[in-house]
Parts: sequence; C-alpha cells; structure tokens
Amino acid sequence: MPNDASTPASPMRASVRTGAAMATLVFLASCSSGGSGDPDDTGQAAGDDRPSPDAPSSPAPSGEDGESAPITVAIGGDVHFEGELRQRLDADPATALGEVSQTLSAADLSIVNLETAVTDGGTPPPSKGFVFRAPSTAFTALEQAGVDVASVANNHGMDYGTEGLQDTLANAEEADFPIVGAGRDEQEAYEPHIFDTDGGKVAVIGATDVLNTDLIPAWTAGPGKPGLASSKNEMQSRLVEAVSSAADEAETVITYLHWGREGDHCPKPHAPGLAQALADAGSDAVVGGHAHVLSPGGYVGDSYVHYGLGNFAFYNYSGPTAETGVLNLTFQDGEVVGDEWKPGRIRGGVPVLYEGAAAEDAGATWESYRTECTVGLSPTPQGQDGGEEPAEAG
Repeated sequence: MPNDASTPASPMRASVRTGAAMATLVFLASCSSGGSGDPDDTGQAAGDDRPSPDAPSSPAPSGEDGESAPITVAIGGDVHFEGELRQRLDADPATALGEVSQTLSAADLSIVNLETAVTDGGTPPPSKGFVFRAPSTAFTALEQAGVDVASVANNHGMDYGTEGLQDTLANAEEADFPIVGAGRDEQEAYEPHIFDTDGGKVAVIGATDVLNTDLIPAWTAGPGKPGLASSKNEMQSRLVEAVSSAADEAETVITYLHWGREGDHCPKPHAPGLAQALADAGSDAVVGGHAHVLSPGGYVGDSYVHYGLGNFAFYNYSGPTAETGVLNLTFQDGEVVGDEWKPGRIRGGVPVLYEGAAAEDAGATWESYRTECTVGLSPTPQGQDGGEEPAEAG
C-alpha cells in the first residue's frame, strides 16, 4: 500500500470525507443505553489522486459470483510520541514506527488510535497528571508507516485544551491525513471518514468511552463547540446515530472506541451492551483500547468486537503492557469474512511481531481472555456456518 505522496493513489487508497446523515429518534431510543460516568484517567502512559467530494464513486468490481472484492484492514492500538518514540520521530519520521509498517502497509486500509494532541501550544488542564503532545511530523510518521486513518477520540486528545485540539485538526488537514473522533463542532466530531475501495465504501468512526468526569463537559463536542466524539452517558445515542447514518452510506462500518479500564484485561460491565448497540446500528467491527493491556476479541452476531488492542507505539512497556499485536480483518459485501490476531511485543517503544512458537504461545494467551472475561464473544460469526453460541456475558 503506497504512502508516498508523490505516488498516485491506488483505487484502494482513494478516499472522500462525507458527513453523517441523521438517523431517526425512534431507532436511537431503541438502541441507546447509558454509559459509565466514572472518572477513568489515571494518566498512565498511554500530489495523490484523491477524488473530489462531489466525484461519483465507481461500482465495486464483482467476482465470478457477483461478490465484491475483499477488503483487508489492519488495526493497531494506542500510539503516541513520548520518550524514546519522540527521539525516533525527530530522527526520521519515515521510520518512527519501525518494521510493523510492513504489516500495516500490506493491508488495504489500516487504523490506529493517536493518543496525543498534535500541537505546540495550548494549556493542559490542572487536573490531569499525564499530558501528551507531539509535533505535526506525527502525521508524517503515521502515513509513512502505512496508517490510513487515526482516531483522536481518547482521554489525551485534548490534553492541551481547545487550542491544542484546533491545532491537531489544522495539522491533520495540512498533512492531508484523515483523523476521526474530533471536530470543530459535534457534526464534524461524529463524522465518519469514508474510503472508496475496490470492495465498496468503508466508513471509519472514532469515539471515546473514557474521559475524566470533570472534563466531560469541556471535552465533548457540541453544536458549535469543538471537542471529541463521546459515547459517555447520553452521548451514546449520538454515537449510535452516527453509526446508523454511516451504515446508510457505506457497505462496511468500523467503529474505533477508546474504552476499558487501565490494567484490566476484561472490559467494563457496560461494554458488551455498548458493543451490541453499535453492532445493531450497523457497525461491522467495534474495536479499540485504553487499558494498556490486551483484551479479548471475537464475534457478536456477525460483527467483530475487540475490547482492547493494547499499547502499540508507546513509551511505557513492561510485562503485560508490552504485549501488543495487529488485528487483521477481512470484509466482503459488508461482512467480516476473516480475522487474524498477529501478536507481538513492544521493544524500544515500537511493536515487533512474534514468529513461530512465540507467536503461537502469545496467540493462545490472548485467546484465553475470551473465556476468562465471559463477555459473550464467539470465535466465529454466529450467522455463518460453523458459528458457535457465545458464552453468557458476565
């Protein structure tokens, strides 16, 4: 997957940004449930040939049986550029994320969570113990690593206030790098980024389920108010609405959530209900992280849910917080038709994927979390042949 701006973009990489249409209030009432309002941030360190927005999309090519081409999506966890990662960034943005760029670039699309403000200004809130920021070259590093879109909806996205967020948005636009989960107002924050691919349109939405209680009002996007897309409390219905609208626009919808409890492999009690609401609204995959450790993944019906991808490029890594990986999902005709967890370990701040017996052992450990956490996930889609009934969510 070429990322050099001087290389003409392939049809798989060509993208247009589209606004989310409004879903019905009746649908929202049936799908929404309240999220947690508990404080959840300990601050532990966590030209191309793109068509114009008005250009009509071409129909997806069909296979011998009239099926669309499969789409591969590589998804990583939390990324920032603190400590030794800042040194890597300053030395050479093109190699800042290391060899994992080969895995990310091999997919048709790739997604990560960018857990930092991209700004040289702004003022951090006094209540936060840990704040992150990075220079605009962070977007160069992501693009050169093969990342196609990043969510900035997380508990560090506004570490330098509204000014820092405005800088993040402006720097992303200057770099022509897509970000989701934040905006100059509510509509922009919940707006998906839509990719036009050979296998149809793929919509990516970002939102956070983790915010300091005292910062929720200031950090949540609203009408005419810059901020982050959130699934906290009453904003869960707004996220469900955005997913439903995206599903009307695109064949495939991926929701990237910042969720979980730091240090806990198992998700919060309300997470399965949130995942189900988003799947019911049309999200084919619900993925994310925040806990700094890996969490289980599997199927809710035909939708793939991963409760925690762990740290990805991070300065704080030891023991469980160093365990990482890349989730590869394959979509076809709006369904997940393949999934693969490629485990690895953070070394020198960047992910290095395991091979051989080490990969098998790490994969088995990760698989065990699905049973350990009893969150109702199945190893296979329940709507396809061979699907299993999930364990009862605990």
